[in-house]
Amino acid sequence: MPVPAPLTGVVPPVCTPLTPDREVDVPSLLRLVDHLVDGGVDGLFVLGSSSEAAYLTDRHRRLVVESVVGHVSGQLPVLAGAIDMTTPRVLDHVRYVTEAGADAVVVTAPFYTRTHPAEVARHYRLIASRCPAPVFAYDLPVAVHSKLGTELVLELAAEGVLAGLKDSSGDEGGFRAVVTGARAHPGVSGFSVLTGSELVVDSALAMGADGAVPGLANVDPHGYVRLYRLCREGDWERARDEQERLCSLFGMVRVGDGGRMGGSSSALGAFKAALHLRGIIACPATAEPQVPLSPEEIEGVGKFLAGAGLL
Repeated sequence: MPVPAPLTGVVPPVCTPLTPDREVDVPSLLRLVDHLVDGGVDGLFVLGSSSEAAYLTDRHRRLVVESVVGHVSGQLPVLAGAIDMTTPRVLDHVRYVTEAGADAVVVTAPFYTRTHPAEVARHYRLIASRCPAPVFAYDLPVAVHSKLGTELVLELAAEGVLAGLKDSSGDEGGFRAVVTGARAHPGVSGFSVLTGSELVVDSALAMGADGAVPGLANVDPHGYVRLYRLCREGDWERARDEQERLCSLFGMVRVGDGGRMGGSSSALGAFKAALHLRGIIACPATAEPQVPLSPEEIEGVGKFLAGAGLL
């Protein structure tokens, strides 16, 4: 379905369930999509960080987009990551995700190569000029090693190059500058500003953000939808309580032993373990070379679910 301008609400970055031999588990993926739709979410974002897009082959990426778009059948907008190192490679992804029916694409700044802000701007302009769907910028400096500046984002928004921003920078001051700038900037209308944080959704919405793209919403979509609605109703006290419950649940991302695995293995492993324990996906496997959680760590995830009333 067409992407609203602005896109609002809760748009989970959908995890990619895998089989034990690391193929895409399509039946589990579709159960996860049903779980999210039943939770009342406002859109789906496939092939982002929580989707393990960086670990998936191009064949797997295509399968994910085709499966989700076909299953949703226009009930909700589906945004698809077209994430790669440079413009020509991103355009290859843009081609197949839009041919598969994605309603919008989500694109980071170029990475691996050293880029100047002028090249980042050219990257987005070239992509938008050749993309038949709206383009959302994904600000993810921890992974791409460059920050999307406020003025650049607003300039591209005013030109109609960008339809929105998913901000996973952790820079709340910069995020606020985009939110307030989008309201005040001449020529910017219908531009979506979405936080990628699990922990400060209430604060972001209070600033004037349009919505949230929290990975933890895979596990508890009802909670994030409830939080969004409480904020929109102005019930800030109950919204704070819900946000704090979700913050406690988010503690599951730290169950992994940092001495033997990275933060991505721990966090994505926890999300998938939680989905497995909740009976939504068949296998909690993460993509190679991530280190799997131990049985004891998975038991720890279960304790967080129980504490949040999800088991």
